[in-house]
Amino acid sequence: MPYLTVTALSHTGLIREHNEDSLVAGPWTLCGTVTENPQTLVFPLGTPLVVAVADGIGGQPGGEVASALVVRELAALGPSLEGEEAVREALDLCNRAVYAAAEQDPELTTMGTTVAGAVVLEKSVLVFNVGDSRVFAAAGDGLRQVSVDDSPPLWPGRRTTSLLTQALGGARQFSAVVPHLTTAPLSVGDRYLVCSDGLTDPVPEEEVGGLLRLHSGGRAVFELWKAAIEAGGPDNITLALITVGE
Repeated sequence: MPYLTVTALSHTGLIREHNEDSLVAGPWTLCGTVTENPQTLVFPLGTPLVVAVADGIGGQPGGEVASALVVRELAALGPSLEGEEAVREALDLCNRAVYAAAEQDPELTTMGTTVAGAVVLEKSVLVFNVGDSRVFAAAGDGLRQVSVDDSPPLWPGRRTTSLLTQALGGARQFSAVVPHLTTAPLSVGDRYLVCSDGLTDPVPEEEVGGLLRLHSGGRAVFELWKAAIEAGGPDNITLALITVGE
């Protein structure tokens, strides 16, 4: 019987004082805390399973509050996410929830978060994102980014930017979001990497792909985290590796 493993890790990095990332895998959430080693969960294939990373917007209040709110909302809605329209509606609810929470507490005004993830269905996978957290498909022939960064064009010679053109929350007045959504067939052996930019900013995509070719499961997640730390660990590092087994 086909099954899924989700191996996840969330770490503060070497520079930030606390972790503003959150993660959801099915009913399991990890909010603003640190895992010292990769955690692996196993799920049957069938009921929609959501795996997502939310990265609270740095430099604005309540990043950890916004990211936690979003992953908990997705955990509750996960089993109902049977198609693109359901995911679109869920992300709209998440966006409205972040704004509503900010309105109730002046100290949380302008809090916001990115989100990126995948809903694994019985025969397909639905990838979604708002912001610059990323989802990659990892296959034998290399790494392919499936998500779409919501960030302005890069200056010549620049590989990364902290600027966002879209997020859940993040402004004083409500702003609707247009999530990026794509659906692909699902096969045994498929792997998807969901991560915050605490991994992809310091670690080039070619290195991420190389590590995923060499390793799988917990070892792959550990080596990716280690690469980000060795590159300076400038931001919170959160990642989940989804693998379809049989």
